[in-house]
Amino acid sequence: MRETAYAKINLALHVRGKRADGYHELETLFAFVDAGDELTARRSERDELILVGEFATQLTDKFDNLVAKSLTSFPRPSGFAITLEKNLPVSAGLGGGSADAGAVLRMVREEHGLPEDWRQRAARLGADVPACVESVACIGRGIGTQLEPVENDLSGTPVLLVNPRAPLSTRAVFAAWDGEDRGPLPEGRVSGIAERGRNDLEPAAISLCPEVAQVLAALRQTDATQVRMSGSGATCFALYRSTDVMRQAAGKVASEHPDWWQMQGNLR
Repeated sequence: MRETAYAKINLALHVRGKRADGYHELETLFAFVDAGDELTARRSERDELILVGEFATQLTDKFDNLVAKSLTSFPRPSGFAITLEKNLPVSAGLGGGSADAGAVLRMVREEHGLPEDWRQRAARLGADVPACVESVACIGRGIGTQLEPVENDLSGTPVLLVNPRAPLSTRAVFAAWDGEDRGPLPEGRVSGIAERGRNDLEPAAISLCPEVAQVLAALRQTDATQVRMSGSGATCFALYRSTDVMRQAAGKVASEHPDWWQMQGNLR
């Protein structure tokens, strides 16, 4: 079996308030890029996990990540021996761990099916995991687990992801949020929501990691139709009208900032 763990981006992320349980009330527009981590699996007597790829060393404990936790949360008649090629940076606002978990759940579903309560189990793994199972554009409410369909008129749009290779703690960024409710997510199709939406965590992320502002500025100097930070950062994305324009932008950013990580793709 082979699955891509599609990189998650938040085309818009509105933080509406802090909940009594310590989480935050969100309204977000999830979208997914047709690239990310790669997982291969075969049946095995027991569950196994091998880590490879550029960012494999960032997962310091291979038993304490969402792939391993997904395998534990969804018992099967036979084990899975999984190789995870970690192409996405960790703590980067791309839901990499959640995307990995979503890919594992798709494998489990293909081989054995999923239990009726799989959404609740997925949510216990992480707030982004339920959205990452199908990896299609959708609206997330609550802590991000209450999913609603949305008309996706941006499917196929070229996208460039850029990260300054600076990890950001989601917990720290939310703690630095100023607490102001700036209003609900717009309604409509994906393009309209993305255009009129915002990411309320950008100022907090920049206060902790000034490189985020540098990435946003660099992307805004390209011929992008939209530039925004994803999730709690530090990865930012830019959308383009064509693949050629996106590739020109990628080359420009790479030449000016050769140390930054980037990934090219299209919205699913």
